[in-house]
Amino acid sequence: MIGIVIPAHNEELYLDDCLRAARLAASHEALHGEHVHITVALDSCTDQSRAIVKFHAGRCEGTTCSIDYLCVEARNVGVTRAAGAEHMLRLGARWLAFTDADTQVSPAWLAEQLRLNVDVVCGTVAVADWSPHHGDAELLRDYFNDHYTDADGHHHIHGANLGVSAAAYWRAGGFKPLSCSEDVALVEALERSGASFAWSAAPRVTTSARSDARARGGFGDTLLRYAASARANLTA
Repeated sequence: MIGIVIPAHNEELYLDDCLRAARLAASHEALHGEHVHITVALDSCTDQSRAIVKFHAGRCEGTTCSIDYLCVEARNVGVTRAAGAEHMLRLGARWLAFTDADTQVSPAWLAEQLRLNVDVVCGTVAVADWSPHHGDAELLRDYFNDHYTDADGHHHIHGANLGVSAAAYWRAGGFKPLSCSEDVALVEALERSGASFAWSAAPRVTTSARSDARARGGFGDTLLRYAASARANLTA
């Protein structure tokens, strides 16, 4: 079984599109009918996120995909990702694929991760809509395109595009209870454990350019720093 783990804290605006994309990736022909289980780890949700998960779970009958959720009260992305991963390991997943609730994976996302035949796949992210940054949108888009390496051999680490074998995840000790950079800490632990890596742009995801980041210090805050740097360069 292949597992997809998606942490979510009040993500009703994005979660429907996220799950539609994940379900499509789960049906890719290159997976040869292997079962894919999607778990949404709902962290302190007070919106309609749970109802959206239940809706998609009901659309999985007769397919090779299943969806469930678990609830945590942590307000901590490291704790939430770890809870989802532990749930997957108990279910017997051989591969753990991680993305975010404000992200849409490509149809070949899982297939590309597995095709690389390594312990760990670190992928890149793309942004389709820069409008949340309003007057800075065009400036930020250009700055991102100039400074972000969206190609094989990159060394970006994103919880929104990460895959790891269950065995390697277990050896590395899993996600730490960090409020941000939990993905970086896991990758560093995987490197220390001797896991084999692919730093690849082949598994594609498109993520949000939201300015109201759920995890302080994550990709959303990185974009805010990029915007500040772009404005500074413009006035220099």
